[in-house]
Amino acid sequence: MPMPPQSGSTDRSTPSDSLFQFGCLAKVLRVERVGFGGYAIFAEGVSRFRVQAMLQDKPHLLAKVEHFVEQVEDVNSRDGDLLTQITAFRELSKSFISKMRDLQLPDPLIAQLSKLMDNSKSGVLANILVSVIETTYEEKLEYLSTTTLKARLIMANEWMTRQLHDMNDWLMKCLKVLKISQQIHSNIEGKLSKKQREYYLRQQLNAIKTELGEKDEQTQGGSAGSAEDEEMSELKRRIIAARMPKEAEAVAMREFKRLKKLHPSSAEWSVSRTYLDVVADLPWSKHTQDVLDISKARSQLDGDHFGLDNVKRRVLEYLSVIKVKGDLKAPIICFVGPPGVGKTSLGKSIASAMHREFHRISLGGVRDEADIRGHRRTYVGALPGLIMHGMRKASVNNPVILLDEIDKTVQSSYYGDPSAALLEVLDPEQNNTFTDHYVNMPFDLSKVLFIATANSVDTIPAPLLDRMEVIQIPGYTFEEKLHIARQHLLPKQIKAHGLEVDQVQISDETLLKLAENYTRESGVRNFERKIASVVRAKCVEWAEFKESGNIDNYNQHVTEKDLETILGLQTYEKEIAQNDAEAGVVTGLAYSGSGNGDILMIEATYMPGDGKLQLTGSLGDVIRESAQIALTWVKAQAYELKLTRSPNVNLVEHRDVHIHFPAGAVAKDGPSAGIALATSIVSLFSGKRVPTTTAMTGEISLRGRVLPVGGIKEKVLAAHRAGIKTIILPARNRKDVTGDVPETIRNSIEFVYVQTISDVLQAALIIDERGMEVSSHWIPSRLESHL
Repeated sequence: MPMPPQSGSTDRSTPSDSLFQFGCLAKVLRVERVGFGGYAIFAEGVSRFRVQAMLQDKPHLLAKVEHFVEQVEDVNSRDGDLLTQITAFRELSKSFISKMRDLQLPDPLIAQLSKLMDNSKSGVLANILVSVIETTYEEKLEYLSTTTLKARLIMANEWMTRQLHDMNDWLMKCLKVLKISQQIHSNIEGKLSKKQREYYLRQQLNAIKTELGEKDEQTQGGSAGSAEDEEMSELKRRIIAARMPKEAEAVAMREFKRLKKLHPSSAEWSVSRTYLDVVADLPWSKHTQDVLDISKARSQLDGDHFGLDNVKRRVLEYLSVIKVKGDLKAPIICFVGPPGVGKTSLGKSIASAMHREFHRISLGGVRDEADIRGHRRTYVGALPGLIMHGMRKASVNNPVILLDEIDKTVQSSYYGDPSAALLEVLDPEQNNTFTDHYVNMPFDLSKVLFIATANSVDTIPAPLLDRMEVIQIPGYTFEEKLHIARQHLLPKQIKAHGLEVDQVQISDETLLKLAENYTRESGVRNFERKIASVVRAKCVEWAEFKESGNIDNYNQHVTEKDLETILGLQTYEKEIAQNDAEAGVVTGLAYSGSGNGDILMIEATYMPGDGKLQLTGSLGDVIRESAQIALTWVKAQAYELKLTRSPNVNLVEHRDVHIHFPAGAVAKDGPSAGIALATSIVSLFSGKRVPTTTAMTGEISLRGRVLPVGGIKEKVLAAHRAGIKTIILPARNRKDVTGDVPETIRNSIEFVYVQTISDVLQAALIIDERGMEVSSHWIPSRLESHL
């Protein structure tokens, strides 16, 4: 144990010089990790020792010590003075315990000390009590250096007597204060008004402080009290300034009065204070003024996003109605589209165009209903839900709140259904009285413009989907990607990597090749990553030339040949088809659950068997049923198609048919491959092939009618990215092509609209280009003229 340094002296001594002569030998019981990377060490004292000689200072202290074994209490000792000190110490210990009971200390602590006093030796008990009572630092060092039990008991008795005397004085002061308190209460009880009672109670507080000897601290206590009063006054002003509805203000003021009666050290006080802070911070009446300049809003939307005409038109319609009418319930808009097409950034642009506050709420993976509606205040650590938290953060009652990934909330979980909790939030007829469980008062959300985003509507519950206006955002064409890269992505990446705009020059042809051959996605996220890779490569090149002093030799242009050096061999070919068309192989079009369109290869073959149909490729139930319908139709129409020589012959009587969808690890399902499956089977048995640049999508009925399907624009864009030249579509999907597909793509692809499967076969199958004789026995009458 170190000695305290002398005042005014400069300590230049070695560590051994600053140590006290006596110390305590301890045994480490355990070591535990505590917060902030620290450790707690639990040690048990063994014996005191005295340093005889220091052997070394570095790297650690090494000393020769003398151990002192603790003297055991001997009741039969002949030393009368020792027995007298032991008896006096026991009496003082009992008095000490009695005084602690008078002070109303916790009963478990008193019981533990009583048990320790009864079962411990006098020497051990003296060591414990000396560490508990008030003693100076020097007295503790003197006690440590005392090796005999009698001398230590003499010190302990002296200090215990002093401690008990101080406790008696303190208790006398408390009794006197209680008498004063009783006199004040008897004088003011039932005779004075409320203000007069408050005045006399404050006088009572001052009298208590005076009797306790805290008169010098009266000013400090008064300032603390005034600070607390000022804090309560500020809270009341915030509640009034919030301009709540009358019912809400009455609840808040009732809670405020209850808060003033609670003691600040109680747990209920902090709960009530937090609640009032939340209620006072909510924007009950504060809002921003919409900037209703339609031309500026259109310019900003056009500058932030290329294309997306339907979305921009809907936003401008909303602003125009507000400008004409002056008020309009905010619609609930849901942007549905594949990843990376700008759904989230579009919400920010809408908020900026309307000059409103913007707040984003991520719903991906939310599984607790309380995350939306908040926790009830009966729970420990209760907080408001995401909606109220967003309103509090936005600080206005008419922000734009983006509900991101609304299709990825966990439904029907153990903690409730968050999608069901959103029903009231997203209903324009109900959200003017939305009640959060924590706030427990109706709050008006009708002025909030909610914008939801989703990749697919399939996982959104029907009641929730019915409350939203769905706006589809399809993928981008190559021309749109080129414009986005030129206006946004390339300048953004150049700036992010510390270069100037003129230090990286990429031509439109190079950007187009980058989009076509190195990415195949609906959005532009991966496209931006590839652009970032190119910019990083130019950054390395520029840094190397600068280090070598040949900065003039730096070439800022990126050519198509440079892409292969930077990014490696191209990942995708524009022509996805094989070199030669084969019988039984057809290209279909699919729509993925994430909102992307894609091509779907279908391969069919047969082998000797007994008419079984085998399907492979991670297929779902719907697409399996489509394959069954397609095979049934072909078997029923085999004679008319001249695939058999008699109507009584089973086409697959001695054959098994196997249909495979490549990329077997990717799950596939949906009603879009019916005509492609039927065409594949007819091509297989007839030997006629389908061009590799022809793709098709559509469902068939058992009678051979072609039924419409969804996701036409996404499928057409995927076909365009893959280099398809001809697309066969149901006739009832003609309006989707005319209304959604960009004109540039419509002009570059030939669309064939069909009503029956015979129309599909007529448009898809071609004559064998290798000069093989075509047998007329299989050709249906409707195909003879075409072939």
